[in-house]
Amino acid sequence: MSSLAWIDFDEVERQRALRIMALLDEREGRDELGLGSIRDSIADHLFPGTSTIQTRLRYMLFVPWILRMLEGRDLSENQLRTEARGLEVRLADALSAGGERKGIIGRDAGARLQRLPSSVYWSGLGEWRIRTFPGSIDSLFASLPALKRGREESDEIRGSEGLDAVWARTLPAAPADLLQKAAFKLTVEEAQFIVDRLVNAQAGSLIAFLAREAMEVDCDYIWAHPRLVEFPGFARRLVGHGEIFSQVMHGAALLYNLTLSELRERDDWAEEYRRRMAAWSEEVWPTLARGWSLGEFWDAVKHPGHSIKPTAKRFVTEWLELIADGTPQIADLPAARRLVERRERQLKTTQSRYINRSVRDRWTGASGVNRLTFRWNQAKSHLKDLIDAE
Repeated sequence: MSSLAWIDFDEVERQRALRIMALLDEREGRDELGLGSIRDSIADHLFPGTSTIQTRLRYMLFVPWILRMLEGRDLSENQLRTEARGLEVRLADALSAGGERKGIIGRDAGARLQRLPSSVYWSGLGEWRIRTFPGSIDSLFASLPALKRGREESDEIRGSEGLDAVWARTLPAAPADLLQKAAFKLTVEEAQFIVDRLVNAQAGSLIAFLAREAMEVDCDYIWAHPRLVEFPGFARRLVGHGEIFSQVMHGAALLYNLTLSELRERDDWAEEYRRRMAAWSEEVWPTLARGWSLGEFWDAVKHPGHSIKPTAKRFVTEWLELIADGTPQIADLPAARRLVERRERQLKTTQSRYINRSVRDRWTGASGVNRLTFRWNQAKSHLKDLIDAE
């Protein structure tokens, strides 16, 4: 049996563990070839504070509003945690009562809800400086009684160590009927607050720029944005690198699925992946003709929150070298197949689908087959919620 744990006060490790657990919950893992650190580095440069398990933007306000209901209560740490959970479950019911149908965290799970909205949005709340408390949510529950006592003993500490230090001072007030009937629609005041926090906390990010400019977001990929030329220079360059990286490595993911389909003796699956690889081959050559510099790419994607291992860099480099030769039959190139198999076996060891028959037989035919989007779907949803505020 394996397990995941983190030191309570290490918020970075806590959020990393939560991301891993989110992947483990999925029917098929999305990072079979170990590109996650590169993907997340790009995403965190462009769209910091977002994650693939976020749904709607107003949760960035729901979570503070709910936790503020507990401030000043004479409860122990464990009681606070239990009360908070109950309030978050009630929020799901309130959203259903308000007519919402999609994006409700815990809509079906109810009291059995495992991943609470507070855990999903906690990191983003900090990165956008909506949350000014520096620790984990468990640290907050442990600190609230002492913060309450400190506020009672001296009003002078308000705004520094008191309860006002947990959230941004300009946080809008919660609706009076929040836990009876709620909706995802932001008010204009709430939207402006979020934009202000974003610009204040992540001024150099693309999401802050797009939020401030209220740019339209109706495109499948960020590099297809109709106003790409207006992006800040750093963002245009990183988006350009991201587009090429996404397209180049998409071929490796397709080849992985093709070879597994053949091992499963599923001719129908294999035929579909051969078709997709042929289309990818035709599309990737013009991309490579643009003279992509891996050296510039590695410099651009460096991020303090992520460590890109040399083995990941080597895999990307070797894959690029193979397809740069212009081999049209990359799907059947022995060197390409060996490279993908070696990478997956290196990552999964005894759980590799290449060598573990029982694991392979449970494979359902698709693993990481979509192009990397660097959390653009989540950012796009959040931006739309800002634009649609009333």
